[in-house]
Parts: sequence; C-alpha cells; structure tokens
Amino acid sequence: MKKNMVRLLALVSMLALLVLAACGNDDAGEGDKDAGDGNKDEGKTEQEYKFLSLLTGGTQGTYYPLGGSFAEFIGEETGIKTTAEVSQASAANMTALKDGDAQIAFVQTDIAYYASKGEMMFDGEVIDEVSAVGNLYPETVQLVTLKKNNIKTFEDLKGKSVSVGAPGSGTYANAEQLLEIHGLTMDDIKPQNLDFGESQESLQAGQIDAAFITAGTPTGAVEGLNAVAEVFIVPVEDAKADELIAKYPYYAKEVIPAGTYGSETETPAVSVGAMLVMQNDISEELGYQITKAIYENASKIQHAKGALIKAENGLDGIGIPVHPGAQKYFDEVNK
Repeated sequence: MKKNMVRLLALVSMLALLVLAACGNDDAGEGDKDAGDGNKDEGKTEQEYKFLSLLTGGTQGTYYPLGGSFAEFIGEETGIKTTAEVSQASAANMTALKDGDAQIAFVQTDIAYYASKGEMMFDGEVIDEVSAVGNLYPETVQLVTLKKNNIKTFEDLKGKSVSVGAPGSGTYANAEQLLEIHGLTMDDIKPQNLDFGESQESLQAGQIDAAFITAGTPTGAVEGLNAVAEVFIVPVEDAKADELIAKYPYYAKEVIPAGTYGSETETPAVSVGAMLVMQNDISEELGYQITKAIYENASKIQHAKGALIKAENGLDGIGIPVHPGAQKYFDEVNK
C-alpha cells in the first residue's frame, strides 16, 4: 500500500512537471512570434488606426478646401475615417506630426526642408520623424494690396502696415526673404501677424496697407477681398526673382494668369511648392494607400489646383526623405 502511494505521488509530480514545461514552451513560442511580427512589419498599419487627422491651414487658404477632398479620398481608399483639421499651417504642422498630434499634413517644401535641417524657425530642433508623401502644386507668394493704396512696388512698403503671417510660419519666412531681396527688413515696415482671413478683413477695413499671402492661386481670402474692393498684386521683377532664387534655391518663378482677381494682365511672382507629409510611423502599406488615394483621385477636385496634382510630378522639389509607401506608389506608376 505504502509503495503504491509513493508511486502515485511520483506519477503526479512527473505530470505536473510536464504541464509546466509545456506552458513554458507555449509562452516562449508566443514571445518569439511577437518579436518576429514586430520585425516583419515596422510602422502602424490600417488596423491600428481608428481615425487619421490631416492638418491643413486656415479656412481662407488653399490647404483647407483641398484637405477636405484628400480626407474623403483617403477614407474611401483605406476604410479609416479621416478628418481635415484647421491649423496654423506649415511650421506648426511639422511640429504637430513630430509630437504625434496628427498623422498627415500639408506643408511648404521650404518649411519641410528647414525642419529636416533644424534651421530658421526650427533652429536647433531637427524634425526627422516626418517624411514626404509627395509634391502637389506651386504656392505663390502674393503681396496683396488694394489699388487705392497706391502701392506698386516692394519699396513702397517702407513705413506701411503689412501683414506678414504668424512668427515662424512659412508666410513669415517668405515675407522676410522677399523684403531682404528688395533691400528691406521687418524694421522698415510695421509688421502685423495676421492669418489670411484676418488679412482680408484688415485690408478691407483699411487697418493695414498690404499683406503677404503664400497659397495656391486663386486664394479664397484674396477672392473674397476682390469681391468688395479692387485688388492689386505687387509684381516681383525678373531680376529680383533671379536674385532670390540664387540665394534661396527652393523658390521658382511663377506667373499669376491674367483674369486672376480681376487683373487684366499677367503678374510675375515667385513660388515655393506645396507638399503632403506623413509620420514615419505609418506602415509602408498604409502609406502606399494614402499616396494612391491622393494622386489617383486628384482629377475629381473642383479647386483649380487639382489639375496640377499629378503622380509624374510627385517627387519634384522634395527636399526631405520620401515615405517608403509613397516611394512604392511612385515606382509603380512612373516605371
């Protein structure tokens, strides 16, 4: 009897050890599996997002209406609810993506470049958590005034009250550089830090004399102003444009077509590029779907800039790394 009891206890002990060993193997297997999956798919996939936030700019600019269309296209392509959000535009958008407050954003090509290098408004703060979706269209730097203000040249701005955009914004940088090329600084004018909508209202009310507005033309704020007063866009002479481009090569010459804002003639100007960026954390596959959604539906956009958004131009003027998913899309369509 005693021997049988000892044998039974020994058998129970062996079974317990076998069960523990099996559990240990299962746990190790799951651990190996998780590690393998983590190495296999870097970045967040569509299954991990309940929604995507797409940062635009102010409601009176070009980013906002385009952003609404982009959000719709991305939602249809990925199945993820995507919302276009009002923001302070380029510089703020780069910082928001770095901080994880949004996933996709509009930004000027020059501002994206500054962020990647830690220069200008990003002095000492390199943003390398963001990569390019692609180039979209030219953004014209417009010096807007009213004909009755009798401002015909940049030199006429001296001593005037001028909207230059928010400090650290893309518009502010453009204003500063164009003033520089024309022998002026912010100290030579009375700078006002207004957004596009505020600039429109202040010009209309006679509270400012002119406003820098960097946006795709026609711009909603300027069209709204022209509906109640005669608008004049101060031209950038050819020699000055050459001088600007020589020092800041991300600019390009631009012509505002006759008929824009009621003008009877073309207006020479300069432009930077508008681009779309996204967080590096987004997986290659989701990045591919986002890029595909934008470029394959651009022809449906009602805004005039929609016609300029083409896959064959998607990598033009990109000064920061391209997201792997976007690169995959462009490699497919441009081969």
